[in-house]
Amino acid sequence: MTKFRFAAVSTLVLAATLGAAPVFAQDSATTPAAAESEDDGMIVVTARKREETLNDVPIAATAITGDTLTARGFNSVREAAVLSPGLNINSDGTGRAFVSIRGVGVTLVQTVQPGVGLFIDGIYQPNTAYLNNPLLDVDRIEVLRGPQGTLYGKNTMGGAINVITRQPGNDFEVRANGSYAGPDDSWMVSGSVSGPIVTDKIALRVAAAHRQQDGFLRNSVIGGNANPFNTDSVNATLRITPSDGFALTVKGYYDWVDGVNTPYSRVSGPTDYRRDVQFNTINRVSYKYRGFNARAEADLGGGSKLSVIGAYDMRNGFTPDGEGDFGPTDTVRTIARDSLRTLTLESRLDSEWSDQFSTLLGVFYSNEMVRARGQDTIRLTHPILGPVSILRTTSAKNVGDTYAAFGTLFFKPSLDWEIAAGLRFDHEGRTANGSVVTATTTVLGTATAGGIVPTAKIKSDEWQPKLSITRKWTPDLMTYVSVARGYRGGGFNAPTAPTRTYKGDSAWTYEAGAKYAAPGMSLSGTVFYSDYKDYIGLNSIAPAIGGGLVTVDLNTGDVESYGVELEAMVRPVQAWTLRGGFTWMHARITDASAYTATTGRVLSSDRLTFQPDWTASFSSDYRIETGGDSDLTLSAGLVGKGKRLAATLNQTTPTFLDSYWLTNASIAYRRGPVEVALFANNIFNTEYFESYIEQTTLALAGLPASDLGITGDRRRYGVRASLKF
Repeated sequence: MTKFRFAAVSTLVLAATLGAAPVFAQDSATTPAAAESEDDGMIVVTARKREETLNDVPIAATAITGDTLTARGFNSVREAAVLSPGLNINSDGTGRAFVSIRGVGVTLVQTVQPGVGLFIDGIYQPNTAYLNNPLLDVDRIEVLRGPQGTLYGKNTMGGAINVITRQPGNDFEVRANGSYAGPDDSWMVSGSVSGPIVTDKIALRVAAAHRQQDGFLRNSVIGGNANPFNTDSVNATLRITPSDGFALTVKGYYDWVDGVNTPYSRVSGPTDYRRDVQFNTINRVSYKYRGFNARAEADLGGGSKLSVIGAYDMRNGFTPDGEGDFGPTDTVRTIARDSLRTLTLESRLDSEWSDQFSTLLGVFYSNEMVRARGQDTIRLTHPILGPVSILRTTSAKNVGDTYAAFGTLFFKPSLDWEIAAGLRFDHEGRTANGSVVTATTTVLGTATAGGIVPTAKIKSDEWQPKLSITRKWTPDLMTYVSVARGYRGGGFNAPTAPTRTYKGDSAWTYEAGAKYAAPGMSLSGTVFYSDYKDYIGLNSIAPAIGGGLVTVDLNTGDVESYGVELEAMVRPVQAWTLRGGFTWMHARITDASAYTATTGRVLSSDRLTFQPDWTASFSSDYRIETGGDSDLTLSAGLVGKGKRLAATLNQTTPTFLDSYWLTNASIAYRRGPVEVALFANNIFNTEYFESYIEQTTLALAGLPASDLGITGDRRRYGVRASLKF
């Protein structure tokens, strides 16, 4: 971390802490421990881009409050995913994350557009790497399951994750959080300050954070940590309200992220949980995320509200010395740079025409531009020519434009019924340009081949409808049924691939659910069925034009997914809160003929990669009043994930990863605005794999064959503290 970055983060955090130090009076209802006891059904969400309570939304949705994230010690969306049924996220590097909901929308490589949309304050993030990034000053996370394309657009056919940050207001507020855990020297510090500049007119919020950890993997070839992680984040939000009917919110952010990608160990099978990485390079990667956005909201009178949102987001990545052969030999090395620029604009009009009828109409535009440049150095030994060095230089520029118009009609024939019918039209155009130049050096000299590759284009015009019918049986109980369609855009392969492009995939989802919320209890349950077409699954190996093999992304075929989701919060007594979530899902490939047609190979299993048949989470929080404005909270949690199919190209024998359970616990003492907790995660040191690649992939690529695995975090224990006033 540079001196400037450390100084900027530390100064803001220290200012927040010192500013709060003299204050010891605090309403206990706003502390993390107390926030855990809120009734879930009363949480206000914006799942349908208007404010509603969670219990009134006819969507299978989970809302995770910022105070819950703090109390549980979660610092990223990937970590918080265990609290939402149906959401499955795992990762094999700082800039890579694999996400799906109900088995739909699987993304295994960053070149494929995500099938689950991630939004920060309503602004679309086009890369799954954001799921690993630090959460800073978050008010809540809303996880919406099932296609959300009608309101949120393409790439939300599995669902949407909406991260909502805290906003400035008239109240002066200071927050500070910190934690330290071992044995991998994991620590985090964050803080925020918010308050008015001009009362009722201008308010400002500033937040900053630093996080780092050594990780649990060691490099046995060159020594040192093989999976470190280091981040710094700063953001600022300015809210201007010159009148009662108008508000302008402007936000800017900057995230520095340093870590590694693909720190795989060579293992002998799916129960070999070794943690030594045999790379002859550090394999470091760094990213810079920065951007700014503005939101204008105006009350037009007559029950109509206009919202206009604009954002410009930038991401730069750099790999100075990347490992390409996953082993100790200097066979494949990589130098890579890439940049992603995203411009988004949205305007929507929310109108209430009468007590029975309202509409939400809008238009949307986005432009994504990716530039990438890389050098791969491959060193081989030819039986006749001897040493051979291949230097492949690639450059790419991909541009995508999306135009959309959407609308939803809300009709309430009575207080007990609601019918919502929505439709969205998306037009997407994407273009890929670039070059590939290969220089091969032998004892005979250097031969150069390649050049500019032909331009590739794809276009799509897609309709995304949604219909939901809601019945309010009592003020506490509602049921709903819905049907919706979502789609994901297609993409491009290398010029030597047998298919230069692949088309997008889509899913129709049918859902029925019930929600009950009352003091001391909230329950929700959903049954669903998804008909998933042209599934973009695991990338594969295919015959290359001109000979050899090439990695391809492709449409695997068709999938069906059906199952049950359950969530519950029960408070047997005022001081004791029990929470739980459970998903059972049957997601299977029903037709893989498209995969065979492209690759000439067959699949060894109809399971989807990394998708378990069940996930579960349970927690218990018991608060003991200790007199005055203080209390002690005893917490325990259990999260589990079922058996999963590893990434495999084996045609006959699938590789499965074992199911596992992780146990966590904490003891937190709060006095006034200060809370201090002792915690332990993965108490029983359970071994499990975060990611896994079966050896056929390396064998087909001509590399030494071995299974590759990344084991999950081991037991971590430490202390954390938070302050708020």
